[in-house]
Amino acid sequence: MIKDINTFRKTMLLKQTSLEDTLEKQVKSIINRVKKDGDVALKFYTETFDETSILSFQVLPEDIAYAYTMVSKNVIDSMKKAMENIKKYHRFQKYQTFEYEVDGKVIGQKVTPIEKVGLYIPGGTAAYPSTVLMSAIPAIIAGVKDIILISPPNKEGRIAPSILVAADILGITNIYKVGGAQGIAALAYGTASIPKVDKIVGPGNQYVATAKKLVSGIVGIDTIAGPSEVVIFADANANPNFIAADMLAQAEHDVQAKAICISTSKNVLEQVEKELSKQLQSLSRASIATQSIETFGALLYVSSIEEGVALIDEIAPEHLELLCEDAFHIKDKIQHAGAIFIGPYTPEPVGDYIAGPNHTLPTSGTARFSSGLSTYDFLKRTSYVMYSKEAFLDVQQDIINIAEEEQLTGHANSIKVRQ
Repeated sequence: MIKDINTFRKTMLLKQTSLEDTLEKQVKSIINRVKKDGDVALKFYTETFDETSILSFQVLPEDIAYAYTMVSKNVIDSMKKAMENIKKYHRFQKYQTFEYEVDGKVIGQKVTPIEKVGLYIPGGTAAYPSTVLMSAIPAIIAGVKDIILISPPNKEGRIAPSILVAADILGITNIYKVGGAQGIAALAYGTASIPKVDKIVGPGNQYVATAKKLVSGIVGIDTIAGPSEVVIFADANANPNFIAADMLAQAEHDVQAKAICISTSKNVLEQVEKELSKQLQSLSRASIATQSIETFGALLYVSSIEEGVALIDEIAPEHLELLCEDAFHIKDKIQHAGAIFIGPYTPEPVGDYIAGPNHTLPTSGTARFSSGLSTYDFLKRTSYVMYSKEAFLDVQQDIINIAEEEQLTGHANSIKVRQ
């Protein structure tokens, strides 16, 4: 598993996850059917993909009550603690409303929340109540009026209890049992049961990601997420046991998840390789993690901190762990990473669940130009301008000059009629 860096570049960095044409064609067909047939199409796809029959998509109060009987008090208490930490962090994320006046001109910016937001919460093989907290809390803090949550039902026609409890402690009441590309289509276009929204956020499988791509522009979306990934940067003093555990924590997500360790120590890499084999045996999702490690995992040797930093920026990972001396200062050298976890006692799951920053992060190298989900994603900025007559007359010829250069005579005339 220890790989040459040039081979790694050819086999992994040049093959970032892409959406296949055949998949896009299939998802487009699902979206079009939901647009045409609404709830009838949703019921058909729920029976086909989720293998359950749904009479009513909306989650009822008795469903919430049942969910509380299925989730332990310890888990609920931990979710509430996480909720407070996430709220605290996201309250710092606010766009500035401002206004200034100079020479007969009033110029400003007002900030307003998006009105209706849809949250997609994955279900199926695993339940993610943490994603409810991470998706909903920034929207709540931004002031979004209507939050609609959807999640795929299990074969009994229920949403995972922990997802419902997480939604309830946040006060979300509009919850619907639908998932997949059909759920994204319902949020984008609306049906008799499910309201149309202005923006859709939340991770999902390749069908969900493709659907979000196709409806983008009809509604806003947060990102088109690829498989999850972690890069661990370690020096000779790093604990191989910790590194292997953190790589497997990422690998158990998905067979396409990427777990990579970059180290200035060949000995550490050799010990990590041994630990991976040892620790894999005890995982409940060992088959998934094994396939991920064998296909997408990598142990990479670099000769210096500088070489490691350059490689990290080339990868632009979703998650970056720094397990090396002077890690807090090394973080300042990193240009491209979705989130950074510093030191031996800050493994990536700390960020997934409890620390406060959002765990919905850019994947597949998109950390080069994008950021994690935040309060900003649920706010809009609107500029406003007011000129006095004197201020207008002072700039009218400049506007006419530029408009006529662009051959936009209507623009120029809009100015000339006010002389």
